[in-house]
Amino acid sequence: MTTDPDLPGLHIGGVPREGGGTEHYEVRDPATGRVVSSRPEADVRDVDDAVRAAHTSFADWSRTTPAERSTLLFRWAAELDTVAAELADIETLQAGKPIRLSSGFDVPGSIDNVAFFAGAARNLEGKSSAEYSPDHTSSIRREPIGVIGSIAPWNYPLQMAVWKILPAVAAGNTVVLKPAEITPLTSLMLADAATRAGIPAGVVNVITGSGASTGASLVRHPDVRMVSFTGSTPVGTQIAAAAAGKRLHLELGGKAPFVVFDDADLDAAINGAVAAALINTGQDCTAATRAYVQRSRYDEFVAGVAALMDTVILGALGAPATDQGPLVSRRQQQHVAGFVERARADGARVVRGGAIPGGELAEGYYYEPTLIVDADQRSEIVQQEVFGPVLVVLPFDDDAEAIALANDTPYGLAASAWTRDVYRAQTAAREIAAGCVWINDHIPIISEMPHGGYKASGYGKDMSTYSFEEYTVVKHVMSDITGIARKDWHRTVFGR
Repeated sequence: MTTDPDLPGLHIGGVPREGGGTEHYEVRDPATGRVVSSRPEADVRDVDDAVRAAHTSFADWSRTTPAERSTLLFRWAAELDTVAAELADIETLQAGKPIRLSSGFDVPGSIDNVAFFAGAARNLEGKSSAEYSPDHTSSIRREPIGVIGSIAPWNYPLQMAVWKILPAVAAGNTVVLKPAEITPLTSLMLADAATRAGIPAGVVNVITGSGASTGASLVRHPDVRMVSFTGSTPVGTQIAAAAAGKRLHLELGGKAPFVVFDDADLDAAINGAVAAALINTGQDCTAATRAYVQRSRYDEFVAGVAALMDTVILGALGAPATDQGPLVSRRQQQHVAGFVERARADGARVVRGGAIPGGELAEGYYYEPTLIVDADQRSEIVQQEVFGPVLVVLPFDDDAEAIALANDTPYGLAASAWTRDVYRAQTAAREIAAGCVWINDHIPIISEMPHGGYKASGYGKDMSTYSFEEYTVVKHVMSDITGIARKDWHRTVFGR
């Protein structure tokens, strides 16, 4: 695996360069705590340069034909494919992902998303031109917005950068991306690959630094026409206030329910729950966090989940056998541990896990796969996003109670229902308030389908052609078809 990435901290106007700030950000290997990269943050001048580069390139990029944009984006996907192994290594190094996850999910999924939007760039749809009044033809233009200021999180650095950038540029916008300062490396590699693929200078820019300084400067910049943010709900609320007057897209926190009815394939549900709770060490806004199990199957489900969690291997990130890596930082490790300790103090019972491992894993930011029962529905561990490898299991008695419990948090990003009954499944899909409801599965995503939430999970869509709704302005063009100077409606003004 690559261990010493040598990447300048910014990518502005097609050129890599170092930031001008006096503060430095550090990238650490979460498996060891070792610093692998340290770079100066972007300062206000760097942010201004990046926005200016994007603003300057917008005039030409927005006027390229969909076919021209499509060709360049396909080249970008091909360029990423040539460095896929290195991208997987760097993603593993900076984010603490097992190499199986980076190479089998993050990188190929990201490249597929680039290729999807390369094709979708040629399919910006609107209403058909038609005569909706007797005297006019109406048509719809779908136009890009301008400079998009995007802020991406640390849990899926490459994927989130792609989700932010690709629909925007495919629609003719230009982008300034600020990745999380602890995981910026693959975003910089993504921008470098765009330049090699021939994407014009200034279309894709990356600036690095903290949210409080670099991110705030980007959000407030007067030439940024839209802000797209993925991250926690509290920070999203702050960004919404700071970006007042700009277009806004927010993909925020989640607390996904995992509803298991008494007729479910219990073996499938147990496997699905453990996989969906532990993927990316639980640092996934759609991860299964609250399993509601019909009371007659509850004990069997809890026993099965505990037994399967016991088989999960924590270890070196490059080892093919490793199932779960560390959390992204010491801070996140303590954040998760705090949730579990408060749950214990609140009367919940930890069936399995609930500790920071020692031995050879102690230097990293590992946390054991954790199963919790006997929690109160109103407790913090059930209501708030933990963002770690923690699954809480609670019982329910009937279908109505299951749906009510599933909807009983501030969030609404994702959910799943497990049943062999098609009517039960359709009722759950209709009644659970979430942007995605899986039936007899939990986690898979595809480029062709949208991702976004209800309630405190934000608004707007990533992925799919639905995301073009976020990154375009719909313009109505109405053309007279009569050639008559004095129109019939003029009588309301002229009087004769």
